[in-house]
Amino acid sequence: MPEPPVLAASAVIVEDGRILLVRRGRDPGRGLWSVPGGKVEPGESLEAACAREVLEETGLTVTVGHELWLVRLPTGDGREFEIHDFAATATGGTLLAGDDADDAAWFPLEQLADLPLVDSLLDHLRRVGLVS
Repeated sequence: MPEPPVLAASAVIVEDGRILLVRRGRDPGRGLWSVPGGKVEPGESLEAACAREVLEETGLTVTVGHELWLVRLPTGDGREFEIHDFAATATGGTLLAGDDADDAAWFPLEQLADLPLVDSLLDHLRRVGLVS
């Protein structure tokens, strides 16, 4: 019987034509830019995990909205990440990279094609109409 997936949640935070990204400090995707997020803790909802991970990685508090997409990625040890990406709105805090993020910054949406992003992020952003 296959192992259950490792649940994770991420936030897509877009404000004034910019998106909040973190540079991953750990694998998978070390050194690449991604939306903030991480593993869901036992007993935690996807939305609560999303908000917690944003706070830990960026110092910002958010309101979590609707789910934008679901991604399944191999963990490297035979299991699979099941990553739920949510729309979110920043509501407070001060931007400061923390936890497993090496950096956190706002980027103009039109510059995303020039950044070293995690696999498929740009495709998902295009699919939901955030990037042309």
